[in-house]
Amino acid sequence: MEKREKSQEPLNRDSIAVIQDENKNLTIELKHAKKKLVYQNDEKEKRAAELIISNKEQVFQNEEKEKCVDELVVAHNQLKFQIEEKENRTEELLLAYTELQKAQESQKEYITGLEEMIFITSHKVRQPITQIQGVSVMLDGKINTQEELREIIGYMKESINSLDTFTRELTTYIYELQNKVNINNEADE
Repeated sequence: MEKREKSQEPLNRDSIAVIQDENKNLTIELKHAKKKLVYQNDEKEKRAAELIISNKEQVFQNEEKEKCVDELVVAHNQLKFQIEEKENRTEELLLAYTELQKAQESQKEYITGLEEMIFITSHKVRQPITQIQGVSVMLDGKINTQEELREIIGYMKESINSLDTFTRELTTYIYELQNKVNINNEADE
């Protein structure tokens, strides 16, 4: 009860002055607190505005990234198509190269055959021709007996038969060579 009595006591001037000073100090502290709150609110609003701008920038960047991704997908598809085309062309080139090799091999065989034919011709034709030339020289000379004439005619017949046999062999060889080339060409097709 003493407290009540004290609180009900009349305030003196000093007490009022102390209370007023305390009130002034509280008012000053409240003003400072209010200024601090206003400053903090201003800072928060600035930060919120910055975040909004940052958010808009991120949205823009995301849209740009999506455009880039779309462009990359298109570029990827184009590259994939180009790779497939190159693979197809590579297969075609390999096939053409294989066909070219077969044709070259066939051509080599044909040329080898022709070279062999030329070699055979130069040797097998030359011999009977030389013999006929020799017989013609003998005919230009003196023939003394019927026996010599028969012998010369025998040499001629022998040379003619050699030429006939060779031309038949040559014809057969050419025919076989041509058939071989035709068979190789048909196999390539």
